Amino acid sequence: MLLGVPGGDVAGVPAVEPSAVTVLDKLTYSGNLNNLAPVREDPRLRFVQGDICDQALVDEVVAGHDVIVHFAAESHVDRSINGAAPFVTTNVLGTQTLLDAALRHGTHRFVHVSTDEVYGSIDEGSWTETWPLSPNSPYSASKAGSDLLALAYHRTHGMDVVVTRCSNNYGPYQFPEKVIPLFVTNLLDGGTVPLYGDGGNVRDWLHVHDHCRGIALAQDKGRAGEVYNIGGGTELTNKELTARLLEACDAGWDRVVPVADRKGHDRRYSLDISKISAELGYAPSIDLEHGLAQTVQWYRDNRAWWEPLKAATKPAAAA
Repeated sequence: MLLGVPGGDVAGVPAVEPSAVTVLDKLTYSGNLNNLAPVREDPRLRFVQGDICDQALVDEVVAGHDVIVHFAAESHVDRSINGAAPFVTTNVLGTQTLLDAALRHGTHRFVHVSTDEVYGSIDEGSWTETWPLSPNSPYSASKAGSDLLALAYHRTHGMDVVVTRCSNNYGPYQFPEKVIPLFVTNLLDGGTVPLYGDGGNVRDWLHVHDHCRGIALAQDKGRAGEVYNIGGGTELTNKELTARLLEACDAGWDRVVPVADRKGHDRRYSLDISKISAELGYAPSIDLEHGLAQTVQWYRDNRAWWEPLKAATKPAAAA
């Protein structure tokens, strides 16, 4: 059973759960049933629209499933700064609702999908899974709380829980408030792109397909009660990323508009992925150069997917 879909990565459906799959998704402003179009007719797939905070619905959907993979979350940092309540409700209370249902129905494994942002910011080196949690935004604080709650159900109830923490995702079907699709779609439309502060904030970029591969490994072979970092192995400053996207979209620096830095903006993220590599055999398979090229081409080829979303929302950059 899948809760939410990672950036609309339809490849994640068969990769994470090769037999019968139920997808439960609230379809909020960033949800889009069209993201599942390539697998919508797959007889393994059942889609249910609903809220993970709805206990009665969750009980009905969870019943009979051996595995839960919990992607569902409010995930936009800037939106959490403007209003934290939906993030606490969905990310913490929603996770508690799912855990309680899994406990009642004897779910064999609960995979809780989280983020490297729970670690905070790091000037040098890379985070291992034992690094203390030090979230700096309401979003990351809500995810840290849900991580701890999931692990507590393992320690208290003996539930088979595995937690994954990923770096920044990119790829097709990503909602255009995230930095890469925002920049690409703005540039393809002849518009400008915002660059926070001095552009020196560093992120590790992970293709969504590699993220799903890492989650599948954690689901199949991860040890109960353990955390696994999933990274892409390529760190770039936001300015360096901007330069690559400008080149890919045949645009110049005159299209970049400096903006005031985000409140509490984490300076650098860096994940140590040696644990998942050694224990589960994970390694990123899509390098950033090819992944970005493929992603830009996907947005060039799929205006009919993203243009209505851009028209309906006014997203801000998030990285």
